[in-house]
Amino acid sequence: MKVGLCACSNGLSANANNQLEELIQVLQTMGIEAVPAPHIFCKTDAFSGTDPERAADLMRFYRDSEISAIYDLSGGDLANGILKYLDYDLIAASGKELWGYSDLTTVINAILSLTGKASVLYQVRNLVWKNAELQRVRYADHLAGREGPLFDFGYRFLQGQEMSGIMAGGNIRCLLKLAGTRFWPDMSGKILFLEAFGGESGQIASLLNQLELTGALEQVNGILLGTFIAYERAGLELSVMDLLKTHIREDVPVAVTGEIGHGTDAKALRVGAFYELKRNSRTR
Repeated sequence: MKVGLCACSNGLSANANNQLEELIQVLQTMGIEAVPAPHIFCKTDAFSGTDPERAADLMRFYRDSEISAIYDLSGGDLANGILKYLDYDLIAASGKELWGYSDLTTVINAILSLTGKASVLYQVRNLVWKNAELQRVRYADHLAGREGPLFDFGYRFLQGQEMSGIMAGGNIRCLLKLAGTRFWPDMSGKILFLEAFGGESGQIASLLNQLELTGALEQVNGILLGTFIAYERAGLELSVMDLLKTHIREDVPVAVTGEIGHGTDAKALRVGAFYELKRNSRTR
């Protein structure tokens, strides 16, 4: 099995080179040959390459019949720069999943919008980060066809009893970069997943205001909240749910999970896949 490694968003810093080498070795022990793209590390400021160059890295993996899956290693701000250079017909015809998180929310939701294909919201560098041992066990189960340990997550309902639909969303800040563009997914009947790494009450309130103005909160079948790391660490008086309730009707189901987001112990979520969440259940 071969996988492609790329960086569609900000380039990795030079001190991440050892992490990349370790990741390649870990994947090799699992029977996977990892092929790094040419543009992964920062060359000029935050850029590992130009927008067309980073887009070409991704499309090269989609075209390569030997590549089974594509893992993006990056995050930051730059991923939406590649969107206009991607071949969505080729992506739609491909049987490959793109894995990435954070700023890759833009690419994952653009793929959902223009192709209907599912992608995986997950950072594969979790295999070499703080909770590496746990993540390697989960990932090995995934390779063996046992999806549960990596993809099944616990949740509880804050409002309503159940929700079902195609999953959309990801990092709220990055998702909103698609608003007003052809890459914004149709939110009708979707479950909208939202998480954040940075941002306290002012920023998250502002982002929720913008999300309401898109009309998405009136269209979705439900909302799944992941981790809001900086917000939760700040110990603020109002919760994210407190803020969200000012933007949604009382009949919109809302659930929360502490298992999906930016944490190094995070599980994976398929954006573009159908989910059914019910009170007193785990996943799907």
